[in-house]
Amino acid sequence: MDFTPTAEQRQIREMVEQFADEEIQPRAAEIDETDEFPRDLVDRMAELGLMGMPIPEEYGGAGLDYHAYAMALEEISRASGGLGTVVAAHVSLACNMIYEYGDEAQKEEYLVPLASGREVGAFALSEPGAGSDVPAMETTAERNGDEYVVDGGKLWISNGSVADTVVLFAKTDPEAGAKGISSFVVRPEEDRGFVVEGTEDKLGDKGCPTAELRFEEMRVPVSRRLGAEGDGMGQALKTLNGGRITIAARGVGIAQAALDEALAYAGEREQFDQSIGDFQAIQHKLADMDTKVQAARMLMHRAADRKMRGKEYIKAAAQAKLHASEVSREVANEGIQIHGGYGYVKDFPVERFYRDAKLNEIYEGTSEILRNTIADQLLDS
Repeated sequence: MDFTPTAEQRQIREMVEQFADEEIQPRAAEIDETDEFPRDLVDRMAELGLMGMPIPEEYGGAGLDYHAYAMALEEISRASGGLGTVVAAHVSLACNMIYEYGDEAQKEEYLVPLASGREVGAFALSEPGAGSDVPAMETTAERNGDEYVVDGGKLWISNGSVADTVVLFAKTDPEAGAKGISSFVVRPEEDRGFVVEGTEDKLGDKGCPTAELRFEEMRVPVSRRLGAEGDGMGQALKTLNGGRITIAARGVGIAQAALDEALAYAGEREQFDQSIGDFQAIQHKLADMDTKVQAARMLMHRAADRKMRGKEYIKAAAQAKLHASEVSREVANEGIQIHGGYGYVKDFPVERFYRDAKLNEIYEGTSEILRNTIADQLLDS
């Protein structure tokens, strides 16, 4: 694949790069310190059309292709890993679920406010005993006339405490395993029985609230079910496949930030009467870091290209996410090493990149699960 950005894609990237440099980056340390959801920056991203990038304009989005979307998310994540997760969870998961599986009435009522950025979305799949093992979920939705009665709870839900719309997965047929899972549109402010138990104090990814949710006889109208009963597992897997492209973008963005800081520091820091960038040991680190970032970026665009052309992209997305996740951690680690003792203190941002990078290897498919996925695709081909 020979990916050369179009004029429009370059324009989008430059616009988001400028926004990230001028408005997000100066706030990144503060966001990391306070762990407060930066509502004003989310509103600014909505003004710029960044909260519904790949969603068609008729549904409130910007109608961008996945290359432009990934490039934009890379730039946001370069400035703040937490904001990268806010956007990825909102767009790739919540918006895409309703766009792909909602009917026209659902898209008009729930997708348009999300894609335009007037509202924030979340994707509630994981549970304490059901992370990688999705069919082990215990949340149930029992049909009662024109409603479902939902009981249970969810954990690790990005945007969960600030979302206006939550795409929720629950068992409508507990005896059917994976084929008994369905998905629903939930409105926290409207649906009695929706409880936010609290948010997690995480290692990194600050600014994106990760919530524990509980549902106590919460009634959801049948009209808010997405697709047919039992479709939820397939919907979730397909949505996560696309989401992995954007988590790859988050990884690339964080790795690029670590490389940029390491390059600048190597040119400024002097030891033994010369800049440390003159030492071959440091030069080799920088060379390896850049090579890894470039390779991860190309895997990201390869997966985006296959998705856009309607080709099978399960393996490509898994490889992009796996490689970019590990590269982000490795490059951030070397960024700390190049900074020496300064890299270990919060006066410099490289320690934040390391903390933010680690999450990439855990959410939306752990690295272990992704290796299983890649192997399955290889053996089935």
